[in-house]
Amino acid sequence: MPRGMGRGYGRRGYYGRTFYPFGGFYGILDLLILLGILYFLFKLFIVALPYALGLVVLLLLRSFLRGNRFRFCGPF
Repeated sequence: MPRGMGRGYGRRGYYGRTFYPFGGFYGILDLLILLGILYFLFKLFIVALPYALGLVVLLLLRSFLRGNRFRFCGPF
């Protein structure tokens, strides 16, 4: 269990304030960083998708040309 868990951070914060996961400046900063990471992963997926599809097509074409049409055990 990580440090700090079980000390009541989810129930009551310091000085009687409640804990909000995205409240305050650091919560907004965390949310912006999370959105930036998701945007980067989406762009990376869009860029890598044509290469992955091309590789799958080439591997399928290779397996059809070798004559083992009904056996898809892998690329080798």
